[in-house]
Amino acid sequence: MLTSQTVSSHLPFLRRYARALTGSQESGDKYVEAALSAVVDQPDLVEDKSAVRVEIFRVFSRIWNSLAINGRSDPIDPHPANRHLSQIGPMPRQAFLLVSLEGFSEDEASRILGVSVADLRELIDECGRELASQIATNIMIIEDEALIAMDLQALVENLGHDVQGVARTRKEAIALAKQKKPGLILADIQLADGSSGIDAVNDLLNAFEIPVIFITAYPERLLTGVRPEPTFLITKPYQPAMVSAVISQALFFERRAQKRQDHAVV
Repeated sequence: MLTSQTVSSHLPFLRRYARALTGSQESGDKYVEAALSAVVDQPDLVEDKSAVRVEIFRVFSRIWNSLAINGRSDPIDPHPANRHLSQIGPMPRQAFLLVSLEGFSEDEASRILGVSVADLRELIDECGRELASQIATNIMIIEDEALIAMDLQALVENLGHDVQGVARTRKEAIALAKQKKPGLILADIQLADGSSGIDAVNDLLNAFEIPVIFITAYPERLLTGVRPEPTFLITKPYQPAMVSAVISQALFFERRAQKRQDHAVV
C-alpha cells in the first residue's frame, strides 16, 4: 500500500530534479504538485510499489513530457556555440539528469522515460556531446573547507571552466564577486565565520544577475517548497558527474534567458 510518508520521503529529490530540469523553483514545484495530485487521485499510476521513487519520477516525467511547450526550441541563435545549447532536446536532458544528478541506474532511468536502455544511452551521449560544446565560464567558489574548495576547483577546471577565486566568508564573497564578476557561483550553505552562503548570494544578486549552485549535505532542509529556495543544488558528498550536470543546466538556462533578452523587441 502506498502511504503519504513513503511518497514524502522522495519529494525533496523530485523537487531538485524538477527545478534543474525547468530552471525555476516555481515552475519545477508546480510540476511536482501535478505529479503528486495524479498519484493521489490515481494510485494505480504507481505500478511497482516496491520501487516508489522510480514510479514517482515516472509519473512526473509523463506529465512533463505531455506538454508540448516543454519540447519547443528557442529561436535559432546565429552564434554556433549558443546554437548548441539551445538545441539540447528535453529527452536528452532528462536522461542526463536522471543518471548524473539523481543517480538512477540505466534500467531505472529507462523505465522512468519509457525508453530502452540502448535508447537511454544514446540520449545521454547526445546530451553529453551538446554540453561538451558549451562555452566555458568563470566560476567563483564560496566554501570554507579548504580541501573541498580545492577539490571543486580541480573538478570545474577539468570541465574547462576557470576558477576566479575562493571565498570563505560572506564578506570575502561579496568583495571577490564585485572585483571579478564571475559567470557562475558555487556556494556552500554554512561558512567559516558562521555566516550564510545563502545570505552572501542574496547580497550579490541584489547587485547583478548570475546563476548560482548551492552545495549542502542536507538538501531536504532546503527543498520543502514552502519558501524561496535554491533552483540548483548539489548534495555532499558529490560525484563529478553531478557537478558537471548541474553546472551545465545552470548555464543552459542562463544562456536561454540571455537569448530571450537578445531577441526581445525594445
